[in-house]
Amino acid sequence: MATTMTSPARSGAKTRRVTARAVEGQELALAGVLAVLWLVLSLVTDTFLTTSNLQNILFTVAPIALIGIGMTAVIVTAGIDVSVGSSLAVAAVIVAKLLRDAGVNAPTALLVAVGVGAVLGLINGVVVAYGRIHAIIVTFGTLNLFRFISLRIFDSQQVTGVPDTLEFLGGGAAGRTLGVPNAWWLVMAVGALVWLYMRYAPTGRHLYAIGGDATAARLAGVQVERRLVAVYTLTGVLVGLAACISIGGGGLVQQNIGTGLELQVIAAVVIGGTSIIGGRGTVLGTLLGALLVGTVTSAVTLLQWPSELTALFIGIFILIAVGVDLIRERRRRSR
Repeated sequence: MATTMTSPARSGAKTRRVTARAVEGQELALAGVLAVLWLVLSLVTDTFLTTSNLQNILFTVAPIALIGIGMTAVIVTAGIDVSVGSSLAVAAVIVAKLLRDAGVNAPTALLVAVGVGAVLGLINGVVVAYGRIHAIIVTFGTLNLFRFISLRIFDSQQVTGVPDTLEFLGGGAAGRTLGVPNAWWLVMAVGALVWLYMRYAPTGRHLYAIGGDATAARLAGVQVERRLVAVYTLTGVLVGLAACISIGGGGLVQQNIGTGLELQVIAAVVIGGTSIIGGRGTVLGTLLGALLVGTVTSAVTLLQWPSELTALFIGIFILIAVGVDLIRERRRRSR
């Protein structure tokens, strides 16, 4: 029975051997693209490689990368969560009002944010896993539901006068350690833990088996439903942390916070090499994908190009990444 239990992971390692390597080929290619892009931008503008601009890039992409870590696990299981932007709005407005009206301290604010995110992620996971409804349908529904809830809590007014209790996660000087935003240190720490889990833990390897063939994984003894609930809940927890980063500097929390965030997160994950059909992907690739998204955004701003070009360039990168993934999948199936 023990041999049968591990067969999905072994089968996944054989048919999708790319997941067993420490560094994937697409990750190396993406790192190369980033290096070339940074070199070119350093030559055409004097401000790109400045400390302040690099700090701004790392801080800006931190929420995207943090949520992307959880999204990587979700997409590896052949799922998706398009409700993360609305979930962040719910967590952010609740925490902002508690900071302003109740004067809660930082640990309490973090716990509340993580708790709210976990509950919203749990809702998604339970419906997807036990309702046997496709994740895109479930999370598209909760995207609208959670956004409605956030707007009701906002009460048609932006939250002003939010204290800087969480400034250690903000973009100011108090939010940096050794010149690097604390938000990015958090991303690196969480990313390392999830990378190790997905690479070495048996239950982490099961995620790839589920994405490769959920039915075969279930027959082999993998607790598919529990794993699915876990990855959506994890994503919710990371959404809560990202909400704290978003309001770290205090001041103002607008009603449209988190709008479009899900597209940026999914872009970072897909560009990073995670297969949209499941069964393959790594956290390292997602972090590189998030940095690429941040770099493109920064480049368009510094070069004073129309902001619409940001979406265009990111869209091109997504199409290239998906095209490479589909070609790789066809080659694998033809062997």
